[in-house]
Amino acid sequence: MNRIVHEQSRLKILVHLSSAGGKTAFPAIREALEMTAGNLSIQIKTLEESGYVATEKSFVENKPRTEVSITEEGREALIQYLEEMEALLAGLKAGVKP
Repeated sequence: MNRIVHEQSRLKILVHLSSAGGKTAFPAIREALEMTAGNLSIQIKTLEESGYVATEKSFVENKPRTEVSITEEGREALIQYLEEMEALLAGLKAGVKP
């Protein structure tokens, strides 16, 4: 199991970015996932170092703006993680007797 993806906050970020389908502004992610700016920043840095997300920094009306997007590698890691979880749950269900 991929420990980078498995961590709850990072999993939520990857799912959110995958659903968004493009670049998403840092404040929009923070608000949608109800995370503090500090925690979100740390989790995005970990995902970026793993190659799962990309960040783009710019200035809009002289204000800094950070946009985040999921990479192809991140999308593949998320899909693999979800498939592993589905297999795990199917195995658990098969072992549970009514």
